[in-house]
Amino acid sequence: MKTYPILFLALCVAFAACSGPQQQGHTAAKTTKEQPFTLATVRRGGIATRLSLPAQLAAYQEVNIFPKVNGYVQKVYVDIGSRVTAGTLLMTLEAPELQQLSAQAREQYAKAAAELAIDKEHYQRLLEASGTPGAISPLDLSTLKAKMDADNAVCNAEKSRWQMQQTMQGYLEVRAPFSGVITARNVHPGVLVSAADKGLPMLELKQSDMLRLRVEVPETQAATLTARDSVSFLLSAFPGKKMTGIISRRSDNVDARYRNERIEIDVPNKDDRMSPGMYADVILDAPGDTEALIVPRNAVVTSTEGRYVLRWQQGRISKVNVATGNAGGDSVQIYGALQEGDQVIAPANEDIAAGEQDTH
Repeated sequence: MKTYPILFLALCVAFAACSGPQQQGHTAAKTTKEQPFTLATVRRGGIATRLSLPAQLAAYQEVNIFPKVNGYVQKVYVDIGSRVTAGTLLMTLEAPELQQLSAQAREQYAKAAAELAIDKEHYQRLLEASGTPGAISPLDLSTLKAKMDADNAVCNAEKSRWQMQQTMQGYLEVRAPFSGVITARNVHPGVLVSAADKGLPMLELKQSDMLRLRVEVPETQAATLTARDSVSFLLSAFPGKKMTGIISRRSDNVDARYRNERIEIDVPNKDDRMSPGMYADVILDAPGDTEALIVPRNAVVTSTEGRYVLRWQQGRISKVNVATGNAGGDSVQIYGALQEGDQVIAPANEDIAAGEQDTH
């Protein structure tokens, strides 16, 4: 009879041990199901941002000067650092065969012109004599007229050939196409140069009184910029000296590889303190797209599948792919199939599955 209380107590302990874990497991499952998602409302507006982008100064104009005819360098009048104006004689070449061809062409032209002059005089006399009936045969007059026309064509052809030779001979004088500074010299007197050789140029000329500041701007920011917008920049050669400029032109083309658009700022350089090739940092104030939608930064999930937000609508969660724009503080501009007033989960992460029901 004394064994019954002990047996009853053992059964109670065993029952409690079996029922305890099951109750705990039920509570954990309920907690997992009732996820406390926090929602944020999608709103519309632009986010102004300041970008610091690498840039480089380039010459406003630059040209590699090659010979237009074959010849020997006779004399070079400039060297690196020489400042020249448009039309300045830079060097002279020597090509005796060109001079001979020009002289021959001139002689042929003079001969053709003399023959044409004789034909014209002869024709004029016959024309005057033809006024007397029976003095000149009409056939002789027409034959002489045809010969005069043919000689005139020959004369014009010889004149063109002579003018062409003169032009070729003019190429022996190499002149500056615009004002600038000589930045490279690769030839000396006596060197043979060829018009067919396009390797190393004889001279390099760059216009430096006006420079181009070239900067590659990300497409999301480039879309908000317009010509004549003001920008600031710092040159590595002049630390701490802030300069300003105005956007002069843009390429209106986004590079397919880097997703950038080239923008240029004209920079006056009358004092020649700056040089082509200098590096700069462009400070760009992007006003932001006022038509863009804004959400908290932590609402955007970045994964191997791309960027997206999790929209909560009628108790269900759906994934919406987005592209991001300017960011400021805790907010970021987004572009996607969303509307102002939609609600998204923030913070969001990859562990939250689309289609899941939010019971918060």
